[in-house]
Amino acid sequence: MRIGLLTGSGAHDWPGLHDAARRTVATEHGPVDVVEGTVAGAEVVQVSRHGPAHERLSHQVTHKANLAALLGEGVDAVIAVTVCGAVDPTLEPGTLVVFDDLYFPTNRLPDGSACTWFDQPGAAGRGHWIFDRPFSEPLRQALLQGHPDAGILSTVHDGGCYGHVDGPRFNTRTEIAALAQVGVTAVSQTAGPEVVLAGEAGLPLALVGFVTDYANGVASEPEPVQALLARLADSATHLARLVERALPHVGDLTGAGVVHRVGP
Repeated sequence: MRIGLLTGSGAHDWPGLHDAARRTVATEHGPVDVVEGTVAGAEVVQVSRHGPAHERLSHQVTHKANLAALLGEGVDAVIAVTVCGAVDPTLEPGTLVVFDDLYFPTNRLPDGSACTWFDQPGAAGRGHWIFDRPFSEPLRQALLQGHPDAGILSTVHDGGCYGHVDGPRFNTRTEIAALAQVGVTAVSQTAGPEVVLAGEAGLPLALVGFVTDYANGVASEPEPVQALLARLADSATHLARLVERALPHVGDLTGAGVVHRVGP
């Protein structure tokens, strides 16, 4: 089994990745730095979505290149991790969320183009991704099963709607209030395109968020920015422990939905 790992802010260097070897992979969408190693006996291919030293802000992430690199490396499934801001006021900072739904209505890549592999008329394999839930349920369950032995202080929340928002700025109070009205649980600025591109490629994907703070206007009083940054610094440890305990539970690699092909 070979697992792709998409990591973000605070998790450029993944804790517990053994025998790590870094190299650059060429894809038709651009070069991608990958790190290969093992976690809990499983082969892992890590891509830091922002690049070395957080080179790319959220509006510059090369999502197609990142997913193409993982596909080219032959991964069987992807676990994506993100830090996020809670829109649900009951979701305390420090919580881990294993999402089960997505709010990404713009369906756009950072450059403004449609978020899809099917961007050429008449291209072979073009079609529509049709699903009930956008995440791989067996992969989600593996993450949830790993929690009791994870040895972490974080609470793990089963389910929630991930809201993709455009960056790099954070959201206003009014924007967050609007997202709360449609049922968004927590927000960040990068995972929406990853979910869609993986789904169209038939690649099982699960998404875990680490709540660093309440989104704007959710708490009665805003925390100092230093509190957010402190949790950001701790996020990789919590996420890595959950992933490490979850990987032995991964067996069923069923993806989310199907792609209805309309051409050859």
